[in-house]
Amino acid sequence: MAEGTKISKQKLIQDLKLNALLEVTKAINNNFSTGQLLDLYQHILENRLGVGKLVLFHFDGDWKCILKYGVTEAFNHVVFEKELLAISEIETITFSKGELSKSFEIVIPVFHKKTPLAFVLLGDVNQEKLELSAAIKHLPYVQTLTNIIIVAIENKKLYKEHIQQAQIKKELELAQSMQQMLFPQKLPHTDALKVAAKYLPHQQVGGDYYDFIKLNNHEFIFCLADVSGKGVAAALLMSNIQATLHSLINYTHNLKDIVLELNKRVLSNTHTEKFVSLFIAKLNTKSQQFTYINAGHNPPILYYENKFSELMKGCTILGISDNLIHVEVETFDYAGAFTLLCYTDGLTDTANSSHDTVSIDAIKDILLKNEKNDPELLNQALINYAEEFKGENDFPDDIALLSLKVSDLHF
Repeated sequence: MAEGTKISKQKLIQDLKLNALLEVTKAINNNFSTGQLLDLYQHILENRLGVGKLVLFHFDGDWKCILKYGVTEAFNHVVFEKELLAISEIETITFSKGELSKSFEIVIPVFHKKTPLAFVLLGDVNQEKLELSAAIKHLPYVQTLTNIIIVAIENKKLYKEHIQQAQIKKELELAQSMQQMLFPQKLPHTDALKVAAKYLPHQQVGGDYYDFIKLNNHEFIFCLADVSGKGVAAALLMSNIQATLHSLINYTHNLKDIVLELNKRVLSNTHTEKFVSLFIAKLNTKSQQFTYINAGHNPPILYYENKFSELMKGCTILGISDNLIHVEVETFDYAGAFTLLCYTDGLTDTANSSHDTVSIDAIKDILLKNEKNDPELLNQALINYAEEFKGENDFPDDIALLSLKVSDLHF
């Protein structure tokens, strides 16, 4: 071959490579889809560089074939061969344990730092078009081209994920705002009755629920509930319970009737796939009578006449059975001040590095130390203790606290 012809051919190849890179760059800037980028990549390799057959693997959680051409029907389901992971430089294939290694001659790895992003397998290469020598000197160009395409695909995926995450975040913020609206916006704070609540969702929204409903000037119904599971599904069921409870209270103040109807509603909505623990009570500050049902919930802690009691009587959790066979209603009269703490199991499931959990004794001790404080301070003291107790661990679940301080004053 004449020297001038050789130089001319080399320039033609260099121009071809440069034009292809410019074309790919323009396609990326014009936001071509992943499919369009792969079509362009195939066109350059197959029609301009003479690569007769190709398989391109890309890692997206696992290794997937995202492009193949020039292969037989035997490659309808291409399986990634783990031996490829040992290859870090462009080389000819020397192993022969599967159909891929038997059908292709060259493998081109694409890495980001030390992480493999893609592997290109080439076969039936047109020697004249690509001018392959024993050193396969032009294959670094194919590697560079593949790298550009793969990085573009990765960036598109990350951008799509970013958009989706932003949308999810916006929806969760809206859900969180709506959930906050379901909680009572104002709780009693008088000399006779002080009530405070604290809610820490494990995620942006959660399945813990508290309510405090004024029936008249001296009667109140309040509750604390915990829906199994976390996140949006639990929050949706929680909102349904809230709506049902408020609707029922328009017709009855009988706690047993309310619990039976709530159980039916949970079953109809979840078909035994989710459960709800519930503590519900009615307080009459005029007659100084307290009535409650505990439906499988963590027993609230009552401090009255210098003694602690755990309010356990009631029935099983809601959502297990069509019929709550035995619902026990507990009523007692009080003649002096008392403090009541209702909480969900996110508090007592909080664990430290030694896997110890927050104990009932520790909660009682905090309650005792805050006996003369307002319930807001009691709730905050409990949260502060749990924060310090868990150390670097995360809270395992939602935490809801509902605290009452009732004096012996009549309304």
